[in-house]
Amino acid sequence: MKILVIQNKMGIGDTIIYLPFVKAISKQFNCPISLLVKESSKANEFLSQSSYIDQVIYLKKNKKNDGVLGSVKLARELAKYNFEKVFIFNSSLRFNLVSKLAGIKKIYQYPLFQKKEQHIINTAKKLIKDNFNINVNENPEIQINEDLVKENSKKFNIKKDEINILLGIGGSGPSKRIPSRTFLFFMNKVSKIKKCKFFLATGKNDDEQKILNEILETKFKDQCIPLDRYSINETLPFIKNCNIAICNDTGFAHLSSALGVKTITLIADSPLIYGSYSTNMYPIIPDGEKMVSHNTLGKDKINPEKIFSKFMSILS
Repeated sequence: MKILVIQNKMGIGDTIIYLPFVKAISKQFNCPISLLVKESSKANEFLSQSSYIDQVIYLKKNKKNDGVLGSVKLARELAKYNFEKVFIFNSSLRFNLVSKLAGIKKIYQYPLFQKKEQHIINTAKKLIKDNFNINVNENPEIQINEDLVKENSKKFNIKKDEINILLGIGGSGPSKRIPSRTFLFFMNKVSKIKKCKFFLATGKNDDEQKILNEILETKFKDQCIPLDRYSINETLPFIKNCNIAICNDTGFAHLSSALGVKTITLIADSPLIYGSYSTNMYPIIPDGEKMVSHNTLGKDKINPEKIFSKFMSILS
């Protein structure tokens, strides 16, 4: 059976959040699932080894693909795959019509025209529960070849007698990037009691590189491995070799938790759900806040003492 899942949100985390539902569909119909996602999700870079994923099809960002003509073009493209069923994780009339034009006989979808205030997880749970009486409560899972993990450990001398820590110091926007001084406070405190190696995960833009360099210009340089020159696919073995992760609200937080790494999520300017949907996630919010969402603007109020305390409680 050929089944398509459509998920049209933007980022890596948005795609990872829906993986438990994709996996449940795969298990229900005993076949791997194809994904239609935006290029910005970079899904092919982290799902190529996951057995419940058949293929990733990208929604290309192009004005020519918008509107009626774009929808017809997309329908023709999808028709080539001969999908029998489609699961649409949004309330879009466009994707409903595209699926019908593509000849897909069975369409499962959120209620049309009800996008306002939809819960990112509960609405997906309801879709699966209502149609198959399945309660989906699993963590997202990214699968990776263990031989690659072992090869990575050997090549980069990742030692078992050290605490290997992923620091997700990047972020999709400036309000999500916790200052380097917060990470350095933690690094200084933990290095006094533990033998550590730090893996610095960030992107290439100037602001992220500035934070990276501020850390590398300290006494911790020799304990750090920057990951900015590696592709997402190449970073997965590094992440899997880590004992624990401390990450801003960035794709690396979602990747690490989905790889089974206990992840402290620093949620400064996003809805809390993005750092707490997995049991592998341990959120920390800005001091003085009871809840966090867009426009909280709390990156300077993330308390490094709380990071250290949470880190120690996880290790114990």
